[in-house]
Amino acid sequence: MIISGSASQSLAARLATELEESLATAEYDRFPDGELLASVPDIDANAERAVIVASTVSSDAHLEVLQLQDAARQAGIDETVTVLPYMGYGRQDRSFDAGQPISARAVARAISTGTDRVLTVSPHEQVVCEFFEPTATAVEAADRLADPLPADLVDPVFLSPDAGAISLAETVRDAFGAGETDYFEKVRHSGTAVEVSLSGVDVVGRDVVITDDIIATGSTMSEAVAVLRERDVGRVFVTCVHPLLVRNAYTKLARAGVEAIYATDTIERESSVVSVAPELAAHL
Repeated sequence: MIISGSASQSLAARLATELEESLATAEYDRFPDGELLASVPDIDANAERAVIVASTVSSDAHLEVLQLQDAARQAGIDETVTVLPYMGYGRQDRSFDAGQPISARAVARAISTGTDRVLTVSPHEQVVCEFFEPTATAVEAADRLADPLPADLVDPVFLSPDAGAISLAETVRDAFGAGETDYFEKVRHSGTAVEVSLSGVDVVGRDVVITDDIIATGSTMSEAVAVLRERDVGRVFVTCVHPLLVRNAYTKLARAGVEAIYATDTIERESSVVSVAPELAAHL
């Protein structure tokens, strides 16, 4: 039985189809005092397992996961699997200053108490999987980002946001079947000022695909596109696994001259044109 958090309803439905399992109807409500209630009125107490699919894109979404886990336990279901297509707080994987928590560890510990297994898709840092007990399984889905790319890309270049993420660009390039890879270089001048430059690849007249795991505000990405435009590139496409795309990110990228944004449905947005359901199903 598949149970969906409010932020992952389309992905949960696709996963139910992939696995040929029933899809429960979760309900999400709020009490007058603001407290959240996520419940599963039609839960099947005879189901062999409950698979909770919920991207934790907000603090409320984290609480939904805990409540849905408890609902499955309350119904007497023997096995609970928690799928976090996108793990919120996952980038807070270390303490950056005295007195700060490791937030990824804190939420992982809370989620671990109500589940037998955890899957999460393409975490920003693999170390977050170790915060779960038992250790979470990372499901990689970057190769899916090649699927929606136009077949007629002109001498394409696949660029990662920095040298450390070059494997992401290589994964998408390999899945596409042709092209060169490189990365952007970033120099941080302050907490908010970042200078972006190309590593050295010649992009003149070539189509460019920028790959990233997460796009949040789109600020750094739009600066990267501006650098490309100065080099007289062809078309520019942006791909990412997790399309947070908060605030005016779409506007920034459109103004920068991005041809299209392609992303997966780990976070359900307009750009979520490919599903990670097949990858998740393979681990379930």
